[in-house]
Amino acid sequence: MRHCSVQVRGLLTRDELDRYNGLIEAGSYLEDQGRHDLAYTIQKEVDLLILPAIERLKEKSRARDRETADYLKSLQDGGDDEESSEA
Repeated sequence: MRHCSVQVRGLLTRDELDRYNGLIEAGSYLEDQGRHDLAYTIQKEVDLLILPAIERLKEKSRARDRETADYLKSLQDGGDDEESSEA
């Protein structure tokens, strides 16, 4: 079974995380029993389960990018004010 990243796992809700852990455990058991056909189905369920958390992670990244752009713009705007006051 493939695990998702720690960042994605950290953004799962409690219910999602409980379901994720249960699916991983069931999938690992099936793999140990050589039932890779069923483990594949479980892996697909895990992949669907983590999609909302991946979207939350992407949104956090977009928000951080917006904040960085705003900060850099404020530095640039502040730099323009200092140049005009020196002239």
